[in-house]
Amino acid sequence: MSKLTDSVVDKFTIDYLRNQVLKNAYGNDDTFIARLDPRTLLIWYLFFGLMPWFLNNVVLLLLLFLFVTATTKLARIAPLVLFLFCMGVFSQTGYLLLISMFFGGNTSTIVPLLVLTLKVSVVSLASITVFSGLDPDRLSNGLLYFGCPSQLSFSISFAYRILPVLMEEFQNILLSYRLRGKSPNGKGLIGKVHKLIYQVKIIILSFYPLMLNTAKRSRTTVEALELKGYRHSLTNPAVRKIRLSSLKFTASDAYFTLASAFFVAGSIIASAYIK
Repeated sequence: MSKLTDSVVDKFTIDYLRNQVLKNAYGNDDTFIARLDPRTLLIWYLFFGLMPWFLNNVVLLLLLFLFVTATTKLARIAPLVLFLFCMGVFSQTGYLLLISMFFGGNTSTIVPLLVLTLKVSVVSLASITVFSGLDPDRLSNGLLYFGCPSQLSFSISFAYRILPVLMEEFQNILLSYRLRGKSPNGKGLIGKVHKLIYQVKIIILSFYPLMLNTAKRSRTTVEALELKGYRHSLTNPAVRKIRLSSLKFTASDAYFTLASAFFVAGSIIASAYIK
């Protein structure tokens, strides 16, 4: 048991977390979902992100859940993201079930909680599918095409791009604290508790230097953008035309849209007959 615990703890390092996040944001360029046009993905997400909240049929929601699970498989989501999804969704509904049972509920509360779980799951998996298949530039261009303000679309793209820098900076700060401090040996139960407290303390102390270093980098980035004419490019129609020239609908978009439409229609018909 101790070896298993140590193995799990060793895997959840900063390097592992960074690689999983970067893989989900940048490492899915060769998937079927990533080859779709950003406009197709955003419209698809708008449908699957809103429609489940207006449905209460368990069969229909279950079929939609199976469909978005298949799209998540096509997007090759990082295991860490899926783990966090499962832990977040099922922990929330799980504690609601326990509370309802504790305060006099019965098995009739299972169905409403199942409906809520399926709704959250469909929307969450649709979000994971879409945003793992869009790199910063494609996401920004898709939002710009639908009338999103240029500054907002650029901010989203910039946030994606600065994510690796922030994680690398955070790791460097953690390493500097560890080099200057003395870590507990971690032997025995008390030693493991002390080591865990020490690691949490270092993480908390690392956030303030991280914010200062990020502010310095942000100022340098803003100055570089201004020198390259960033403010003028936001209002220049020629720049907008160049940015949107990469958007193009293909046969894959048509197949994906038709498959989604047929599956939704079939699910609605099936839910009407299955009680």
